[in-house]
This record gives sequence, structure tokens and C-alpha cells, in this order.
Amino acid sequence: MNPLGSTPRNRWRVSPECADLVRPDFPVRAIEIPAQPRSVRLDMARTAVLVIDMQNDFCHADGWLASIGVDIAPARVPIEPLTQCLPVLRAAGVPVLWVNWGNRPDLLNISPALLGVYDPNGEGVGLGAPLPANGAPILEKGSWAAATVDELAAAPNDIHIDKFRMSGFWDTPLDSILRNLGVTTLLFAGVNLDQCVMCTLQDANFLGYDCILLDDCSATTSPAFCTDATLYNIKQCFGMVAQSSDVMRQIALQAGGRADAG
Repeated sequence: MNPLGSTPRNRWRVSPECADLVRPDFPVRAIEIPAQPRSVRLDMARTAVLVIDMQNDFCHADGWLASIGVDIAPARVPIEPLTQCLPVLRAAGVPVLWVNWGNRPDLLNISPALLGVYDPNGEGVGLGAPLPANGAPILEKGSWAAATVDELAAAPNDIHIDKFRMSGFWDTPLDSILRNLGVTTLLFAGVNLDQCVMCTLQDANFLGYDCILLDDCSATTSPAFCTDATLYNIKQCFGMVAQSSDVMRQIALQAGGRADAG
């Protein structure tokens, strides 16, 4: 029989005589990590990581936020821990999804209400406007402005999602892709913690995903009280908060255990 499906997780086996709808089982690869408000045990075989908005416009000195006077130093904080964590997650078979702003050049799917968040008087440097430093259109798909920062080069098998709102689930294929991958648990990283990361995490929770924020891989350029409120709400209502170092440590222990067993 022939496989029919885009991923091994969600695949039929078919022939002219039969359609076998039984999905294959995958061995559980459980790790337990310290987290807040309580420790969490998760299956790495059903986990993915969403890296949100680690883009030039938010994290580069020539990008949008810096051009309008925002101190981008906090937005660059996740870069180093992500350079350490993402290769470990990939090696453990965890899909890496880059969820980035990538608007249409004509902005036809962007409402005035959304445009007004970034250019309230219609006179400033808003979505699609050229950056002062290099002329790249702000957060336009394919532009330098919307590209992920160089320090976080994607791997060939990573998955890229263009988003057009603060939530990565609204008007995008993210949910469909995750369900095809058989994912039930999501790790969250990126910027801004209190805006796009939080909105995406909330929507994931509403859709039934297990949500774990990687605290050291997330940041915001907003005031400190925004971080405090976001972490409180995640722990209170939407999921757990953990450190990438603990995830990496437990992955290494699991890998060591498999090697010893072999």
C-alpha cells in the first residue's frame, strides 16, 4: 500500500482495494521539567517550538522599532539562548516553526484598526513604509525588514509561517500544520512577550494546545510591569513557564538513557 499524507503523523495507506485510515503509533519520549506554577511532564514526540517575530524590524539596529526610538536591547536578549536551544530541540526531533510578520505589499488584509496601532495619525512610519536606514518596506513579506535576524539562521527543515496579526493563528495555516504534525504541546519563544507571543499563546490555549513559555527565550521592549502581568496570566490561566536550560538538560538525560539502554 502507498502512503498518502504530507507528514508521517497524519497519513493514510492506500491501494485500489483499500484505504487504511489507521495512523501509526509513535513511541512516547517523555521528559519532566521544573516549571511554574508546577513541574510539567511532556512528550517530546508531540511537541513543537514556535519562535515568534525574531525579525530585523524588531531586533536590529536598522529595523523599525529602533528607527522610531525604541530601545531594542531587550528584544535581542532571546537571541543567545535560542542559538543554544534550537539545535538541541531539532536534534530531539522537535519541529521548529518561525512565526513572523510578513504582510502583503498591498496590505489588503490589514484593516485600518490594525494600521492605526502603528501609525495612529496616518503620518508616521507604519506597516509597509520604507525604513530610513535602507528603504526596506516595514514587515513586508520577502523584505529585509521582515527577515529573521542573521544570528538565528533557520535550518532547512524548519517551517515558516507568515502572520498578519499579533496572533500567529489568526488567518494563517499554523493550526492546520500543527495538527498534521501531530503536535499537542507548544513551546513559545520570541518577542514581544506581552503582545505577539502572548496573543499566540492565548489562541493556542483556546484551541486546546498545551502551552509552555520558555521564559529565557522571550522578551519585550515594553515596561517591566507588562512582563510581570504577562507571566502572571500565563501561569494563572493559559499554561506554564519554564527555562530552556531545563528543557535542554532533560533532553540530554533522556538521550543518555537511550544510549545506556542500547
